[in-house]
Amino acid sequence: MHTKRKTAAVVGALLAPVLALSLPASSASAHGYVSNPPSRQAQCAAGTVSCGDITYEPQSVEGPKGLTSCSGGVARFSDLDDDSKGWAVTPVNSTTDFQWTLTAQHATSTWEYFVGGQKIAEFNDNGAKPGATVTHTVDFGGLRGQQKVLAVWNIADTANAFYTCVDVNIG
Repeated sequence: MHTKRKTAAVVGALLAPVLALSLPASSASAHGYVSNPPSRQAQCAAGTVSCGDITYEPQSVEGPKGLTSCSGGVARFSDLDDDSKGWAVTPVNSTTDFQWTLTAQHATSTWEYFVGGQKIAEFNDNGAKPGATVTHTVDFGGLRGQQKVLAVWNIADTANAFYTCVDVNIG
């Protein structure tokens, strides 16, 4: 009988992490961020830059539509707004693909890209639900050198959007 209890305990210990990872998250339904070129969230999650809570949930930078901050106005993600943190800067061409990784697919109104407060690209999804990844080709026009791109995913059926910043060097 003692052996059966030991076996059950070992099996339970092995299955617990698998079950925990396969069950849906409770409160956060998770969402999305730019994974390539590596956004600030992606750099935090990869350990490239030391960050706070965002390290564990790079997809969760959600705030009201119309914000201009990398953190989406979420205080616990304020590390994303700190331009002096040593973010890795990705060399890109004047036309570059931005790939979003989505952990929940929401009906989408638009995807917007800003540099220096100016909108440089917008993609209208007219309420469609995206797949697990979305890629946009963004033309930087005459912009050159190091720039911070604010990418915004505007959700169609809520007042919220998801925010992500990407540091690039346009050459």
